[in-house]
Amino acid sequence: MSDRRVVITGMGIVSPVGNDLVTFWDNLSHGRSGIGPVTLFDTAQYDCRIGGETKNFEAKQYFREPKDARRADRYIQLAVAASKMALEDSGLDVGKIDVTRFGVMVGSGIGGLETLENNHTQLITKNPSRVSPFTIPMMISNMASGMISMEFGLQGPNMSIVTACATANNNIGEAWRMIKFGDADGFICGGAEAAILPMGYAGFGNMRALSTRNDEPERASRPFDKGRDGFVMGEGAGVVIIEEMEHAKARGATIYCELAGYGVSADAYHLSAPHPQGEGASRCMAMALKHAKLNASQVGYVNAHATSTPMGDICETRAIKNTFGAHAKDGLLVSSTKSMTGHMLGAAGGAELIASVLAMRNSLIPPTINVEDQDPECDLDVCPNVAREAKFTAALSNSFGFGGHNASVLIKAV
Repeated sequence: MSDRRVVITGMGIVSPVGNDLVTFWDNLSHGRSGIGPVTLFDTAQYDCRIGGETKNFEAKQYFREPKDARRADRYIQLAVAASKMALEDSGLDVGKIDVTRFGVMVGSGIGGLETLENNHTQLITKNPSRVSPFTIPMMISNMASGMISMEFGLQGPNMSIVTACATANNNIGEAWRMIKFGDADGFICGGAEAAILPMGYAGFGNMRALSTRNDEPERASRPFDKGRDGFVMGEGAGVVIIEEMEHAKARGATIYCELAGYGVSADAYHLSAPHPQGEGASRCMAMALKHAKLNASQVGYVNAHATSTPMGDICETRAIKNTFGAHAKDGLLVSSTKSMTGHMLGAAGGAELIASVLAMRNSLIPPTINVEDQDPECDLDVCPNVAREAKFTAALSNSFGFGGHNASVLIKAV
């Protein structure tokens, strides 16, 4: 791998706790939950009736042509919106760069589920002619990347990796790898998801993955707490602009930090459960450290995958302890922003990388809220309930997905 360095120059967010960087960070840093009763569909027949919905989102304002917004599934709309925000934040003038060397990698773990549901209903209740001709391009998981490239005229490498809840980190990490190898100078990369839908809730609910703390939505997502009973579904998009460092400097870009490491591994263990000892996750984090040429003790913060599931949080704790050794119990700060956003699935890694960048920039660790009785098997400093002031120069963000997919990204100060 070459010595080309990669930096983050722009960020865009649509989430349950805010649709811009300022609101997103203000809510995270003050421990405000974005979880509430689901309003996107009637949940009366469902065991779980709460979620982290995006609020006040108007898709058409992010597209050049209103018809393009109408021809996009909700997950694509969220992806385009976050990408436009990230480009604006970066100050990048697409007209002044070589667009053949600027790519897009924005993925989705589930894709256009709303489009599939709606058109399957048309097929079953009416007839095949009532299925929209836009069904396939609206539902396929690569189309967010495709539409983003068309919206902004970017002709570099364009693809979409699908690895469930590790999706955003894999897209960011593989974009990083392509810049390192010299195949591109920059990328729009991250993830988007919009699965707060009947099929999403029936599927996850029937496998007993979702919290059913319906009477206390803001307290339902509680990573590392003994009372956790499953994750809370979230939706949104988290997208970053990454560039080769000299490319960014040449255009006078503001640089947030360096994207310095990326780790990827497989558990090869179970359809949905993590490895009990977190072996794959530990190897993944170790690889990110190796790429970044950092010792474990140099990392000050881990934004944990920690989804608020009974086994998942314990397995990740074991993985962190195995990776960081004594530093895991003496100096390393950990938190799960999913306690406030819910689990944004394929978008989670993008949102949590942004949270990690803002945490490092503001010398403030966002809390893990709802930790009322910390599980003794999750014996890390998880910054319970209140943000923690802390200066640090390197942070790691974890994402682990069904199928045993593990992906970690590491940032450090420039």
